[in-house]
Amino acid sequence: MQYMRSRPCRAAAAAAGAGALTAALLTTGCDGPSAAPAAADGKAAFSAVRFTFGARGGIELSGASRAAVTPAGSHPVTAGRPYRFVRPGDRILVVLRHWPEARTERVSRAHLPRRWTPDEPAVETGFLVDTAGWVRAGLDGNRLQWLRRDVIRVDATNNAAGDLTRLTLSGPHGRPVPPPGTCAHDDGSTPRRAILPEVEQGTDLPDALARLSALCLDVQYAGTRDGGRHGAVRQVLVPLAERLVPSVAVPPDGAPLPGHAPGDRVLVDPSRPATVVVTR
Repeated sequence: MQYMRSRPCRAAAAAAGAGALTAALLTTGCDGPSAAPAAADGKAAFSAVRFTFGARGGIELSGASRAAVTPAGSHPVTAGRPYRFVRPGDRILVVLRHWPEARTERVSRAHLPRRWTPDEPAVETGFLVDTAGWVRAGLDGNRLQWLRRDVIRVDATNNAAGDLTRLTLSGPHGRPVPPPGTCAHDDGSTPRRAILPEVEQGTDLPDALARLSALCLDVQYAGTRDGGRHGAVRQVLVPLAERLVPSVAVPPDGAPLPGHAPGDRVLVDPSRPATVVVTR
């Protein structure tokens, strides 16, 4: 894609905080002025922006419309519960979850473990994007969903060392297809009973999101290289309000636990997002 050939801006150190994050994003001399086309009102029309990051953050921002992105800060999160960023009504909120970036990292990547195992809590770094209208989100080249005045979350905490995740917002093109309608439950913190949906490995993403909509849970995305059809759903992790079973995988990696198979009624935890794992 042409707009990704420019040298990416270093957006933030993962745990640097809002002040340093803002300074890094707005630094001059990074790529020169954006070259997005002008809209009818003279304001630059949104073209595309890409967020690239790994398990330890290292967020980089690139694309013709990077000037439309404003940092919203970095915050530690515990027990899988998301930080409640404030989203202005006319913006898209992008939330990237990762581990804290090491302050000093002198070990070569070749000697790093397969997965990060930090003692610190994960970090969520937020960005506000002024798109004006509908845009399409893509993860590692896979189409995710249409967005407008909404929130999108991506989790890279399970990435292997050196493995990068790329979230792209682009538009406008094609006819927007809004995600499933609003949820009937307004309370986003009280556990509730719901029927665990059946989502097979290889399910198309829109179909999987439609099945999940009945649970009334927030959704975050993660990518995987562990087999499956490119762009299809590998697995969904549903958060539960159970002490011994904090989440359930659909489809399960092996035999499902009693009472936790698709079609069973489970106690979901709406304070944590469901994770939709997409094959790269």
